[in-house]
Amino acid sequence: MRMRGMVLLLVLPAITAPAGLAAEVQFRKVVLDRTFRSEGVAVADVNRDGRLDVLAGEVWYAAPDWQMHELLPPGKYDGNTGYSQTFANFACDVNRDGWADSVITTMMGEPSRWYENPQGRPGHWKVHQGTRSACNETPLFADLLGDGKPVAVWAVQPEGYIAWFSLPEDPSQMWDMHIIAGPKAPGSERYSHGLGVGDINGDGRNDVLVTKGWWEAPQDRTQEHWRFHEANLGPDCADMLVYDVDGDGDSDVITSSAHQYGMWWFEQRPDGDGSSFQQHVIVDDFSQVHALRLADINRDGIKDVVTGKRYFAHNGKDPGSGEPAVVYWFEIRRPASGKVEFLRHLIDDNSGIGTQFEVADVDADGRLDVVTANKKGVHVFLQMP
Repeated sequence: MRMRGMVLLLVLPAITAPAGLAAEVQFRKVVLDRTFRSEGVAVADVNRDGRLDVLAGEVWYAAPDWQMHELLPPGKYDGNTGYSQTFANFACDVNRDGWADSVITTMMGEPSRWYENPQGRPGHWKVHQGTRSACNETPLFADLLGDGKPVAVWAVQPEGYIAWFSLPEDPSQMWDMHIIAGPKAPGSERYSHGLGVGDINGDGRNDVLVTKGWWEAPQDRTQEHWRFHEANLGPDCADMLVYDVDGDGDSDVITSSAHQYGMWWFEQRPDGDGSSFQQHVIVDDFSQVHALRLADINRDGIKDVVTGKRYFAHNGKDPGSGEPAVVYWFEIRRPASGKVEFLRHLIDDNSGIGTQFEVADVDADGRLDVVTANKKGVHVFLQMP
């Protein structure tokens, strides 16, 4: 169901930018591949030539000409009837050899894997198991510890844990699990929707959140069973972004509907001790908003939201599946005290996003670019000077 008419006082709905404003930031679409490879994508300097390359499931594309190389024999996937083997794709030097490896999650509940970079040697990459289970439809590789080194954060079945994982000294071993909550923690079901990492209470430590509330990070993040704060953070969603949207000094939360229509932000109320949030609609006219990224696209000092439609999320069975496969960035503006605008800018209307994508300065020109992989292929959107 579309959620309409919920824009609240002092919050302006998402506005489509006039042509003059939209021209301030423009993107050039680069089609790396029109084949369905993956619904997650990573960027890393795979071959150590100083350029950022793109990884998508069983293949990677070498910058700057984007020649495709195999990590493994590529699967043949039909986006009209099924799924790929990769729902999220991250880059990490797992074995600490100085070469970027590829970390993937497969169908929710199955083990996560990492593919070992062969250090420039020919042949397919060696496959390792990372964790015995990776649940929740938004597995994260996030800076949970605040040291600039992302770690895996996701759910584990059958117990129903929410956990984060550190890399073992012996890279051939399974990753070390640190239980945040569980068993049967909210958000831990195999197909749960909604997971985020960010500092909700302003103590300088990144917390972990789901739609029913958030776990407060202790001083020692290896401590198990973090304190849970109940909060209503809306319906099933995808990435849960933590950011001071309205500039009032506390952390708010931005979410979106993975399979229905809608994108929202939840304003943290000053009297709630992190348990009271007021929901505001950003937009409700495109569906399958299955991933979000927070990034300062226009370099104005305020972060923006990048997102789009996960094309054919359930093989055409979701509401709005036949509508354009859009990619947008939403400029956050604060025109006056207490007012927030989300100004919508179209990046593309014939590609969309997957279940996970990346924003990075791919061409090292100081401007952020967008990299996606889904059932329409693999794309890079380069921000123009």
